[in-house]
Amino acid sequence: MASISLEEDGERGCMWDLDQKLDQPMDEEAGRLRNMYKEKKFSSLLLLRLSFQSLGVVFGDLGTSPLYVFYNTFPRGISDPEDVIGALSLIIYSLTLVPLLKYVFVVLRANDNGQGGTFALYSLLCRHAKINTIPNQRKTDEEVTTYSRQTYGENSLASKVKSWLEAHTYKRNVILILVLIGTCMAIGDGILTPAISVLSASGGIKVNHPETNKDVVIVVAVIILVGLFSVQHYGTDKVGWLFAPIVLLWFLLIGVIGAVNIWKYDSSILKAFNPVYIVRYFKGGHRNWTSLGGIMLSITGTETLFADLCHFPVLSVQIAFTLVVFPCLLLAYSGQAAYIMQHQDHVFNAFYRSIPDSIYWPMFIVATAAAIIASQATISATFSIIKQALALGCFPRVKVVHTSKKFLGQIYIPDINWILLVLCIAVTAGFENQSQIGNAYGTAVVLVMLVTTLLMIPVMLLVWRSHWILIFLFTALSLLVELTYFSAVLFKVNQGGWVPLVVAAAFLLIMFVWHYGTVKRYEFEMHSKVSLAWIIGLGPSLGLVRVPGIGFVYTELASGVPHIFSHLITNLPAIHSVVIFVCVKYLPVYTVPMEERFIVKRIGPKNFHMFRCVARYGYNDLHRRDDDFEKMLFDTISTYVRLEAMMEGYTDSEDFTFDPQRNVKSVDLVADNDVADSIVELANNPSLDSIISAQSLHQGEISIRSSDEYDFLNRCKDAGVVHILGNTIVMARRDSGLVKKIVVDYIYAFLWRICRENSVMLNLPHESLLNVGQIFYV
Repeated sequence: MASISLEEDGERGCMWDLDQKLDQPMDEEAGRLRNMYKEKKFSSLLLLRLSFQSLGVVFGDLGTSPLYVFYNTFPRGISDPEDVIGALSLIIYSLTLVPLLKYVFVVLRANDNGQGGTFALYSLLCRHAKINTIPNQRKTDEEVTTYSRQTYGENSLASKVKSWLEAHTYKRNVILILVLIGTCMAIGDGILTPAISVLSASGGIKVNHPETNKDVVIVVAVIILVGLFSVQHYGTDKVGWLFAPIVLLWFLLIGVIGAVNIWKYDSSILKAFNPVYIVRYFKGGHRNWTSLGGIMLSITGTETLFADLCHFPVLSVQIAFTLVVFPCLLLAYSGQAAYIMQHQDHVFNAFYRSIPDSIYWPMFIVATAAAIIASQATISATFSIIKQALALGCFPRVKVVHTSKKFLGQIYIPDINWILLVLCIAVTAGFENQSQIGNAYGTAVVLVMLVTTLLMIPVMLLVWRSHWILIFLFTALSLLVELTYFSAVLFKVNQGGWVPLVVAAAFLLIMFVWHYGTVKRYEFEMHSKVSLAWIIGLGPSLGLVRVPGIGFVYTELASGVPHIFSHLITNLPAIHSVVIFVCVKYLPVYTVPMEERFIVKRIGPKNFHMFRCVARYGYNDLHRRDDDFEKMLFDTISTYVRLEAMMEGYTDSEDFTFDPQRNVKSVDLVADNDVADSIVELANNPSLDSIISAQSLHQGEISIRSSDEYDFLNRCKDAGVVHILGNTIVMARRDSGLVKKIVVDYIYAFLWRICRENSVMLNLPHESLLNVGQIFYV
């Protein structure tokens, strides 16, 4: 949407600001659009269909846990048969408290218009409190239809919490670090899930053929992993329809086999539903306490469930979990426990041993397919997390490929894909046994859950405005379970649990250093921006020769004239006839509608021919290769100029006539009645804000008479377009400490050299680029 504004700068001169509202819907309609996702109604049949489809996307990771839980719970065998009942009781109530009650019925409601995960929670908080560490948001950003937020009473608890969070910078940094820790652990999950799932599924070969060497199983798992990661660039569009039937078949098979095993081996195992056996289990001492790390694997995949929510309605996920996933998992674990009670020496391969011989190999194939689907879901979630981190300035710029024309969320990041593959193979082949991978997996999962619990507290306070008693109950129950498991996995750090900690530490260092450099760059531009009075004092020629052409000057600033421009005009003898300052920024929303993407303002008097264009994106939006960013910018400026000329020509209501039947022939405007009425209102009251959809102009719905400046713009475009980017080198001051010098001069400098350039991310033509170098000392 081309937003037009006529703004008066406080220093000197005036800047046109006809801000954003010519085609803006009524307040009721705007409210409906903002709550479109929440209010969307689904028929019963469609809801069931979406519930079925969610099985293949959301529940794969959680559903494959029965492959390895009992093996990791009793890696040294079973000393007391009652321990099996106690372990099963813990599994039952862990599944009830964490996936069912906490995530499916509470946390999933904290989605950001259908987007889940740690960064979705962070974006919700950023909209409701000023905790964004890069303060580049403007009041107009809150008018985006996807930018929903709550308002609070002055003395309410939410208002006090909001003020407390905004009071000091260190609180914002603590929240950011917490989000980054959760994100890094989720990336570790993306490494460990494929490793343990595929390796556990491949282990079925050795169970049926005991003479098979262990190395053969590892080789098969590595081959599957290489194949899985090698086809990521194709996306899942063509095979995605297979995921839901396979996962549904998997759940039905493990549920039926579990029910048969309960009936066949030991139905008394059902007494594990009595929680008293949990107390008895803990009386078993240190050994049983440390085995909690294995039991916790029964709820792995729960965080992926939230991160992979996509655009499935929460109700459809709730239906799928309560009607299919939850009962089938309970039957599967109970059936394995019943089998183990009669065959305690088979605990290491309980899943495959408990399968009837007649369906062993079909079950092996389904298990392997389910493991691949679970891995695919986790890999896709990792790509999505990296994309969100990149958009919020917390990750170096990497290549993001859109793999689907139908679904916005399906992306592929080549660099991350191959890093995940290498680390997956290292974990699969490097550990001596599967138990060590399980220990590592448990450490990553429990830390992500703890981060989610801590972030849910301000979300419940600020976004939901829940009563403090409900918040206390949710937090207490969540921490009771998660801290118990966390204490257990601490004993496993030296037995494989160190892997996700090392991986997370590496990614945390990268993300924090990159964000630190991004913030410092923004602060440099803010503090060194040029006074508008100085620009106006140079006169229309800016003290230089104005040569035909358009110069797009890219900056981090959404207001003011960047330092790069003064650096440019003091070192060059000429500047373009038209100068447009372009700011590309990301809002804490999942997407910005295309018709609301651009804001345009004029800088200085009209004969200066200087504009500012702010391009706004959400963290899920992509710069596609087929998007002509240069054309989009020019069309937006053209729309602004033509509308401005029209407003100047028809400020007198007597000279402006409107006839709905004639479609405003007198001003060469073809528009629907709502748009035309808005124009009439604006003409009668020029002080009103105005907005018009640039998309409508592109589609030819509105045709505005050309102006002299519009013709001038076209001539300048034909003369040539240059994209001017700042190439600021950040260096530590000489008197800086050793740590700061290492962080800035080596780590950040290295990341800056290897990341993709802004021009590549925006798909700007290489032949029309001009880099302006400068050095900034921090």
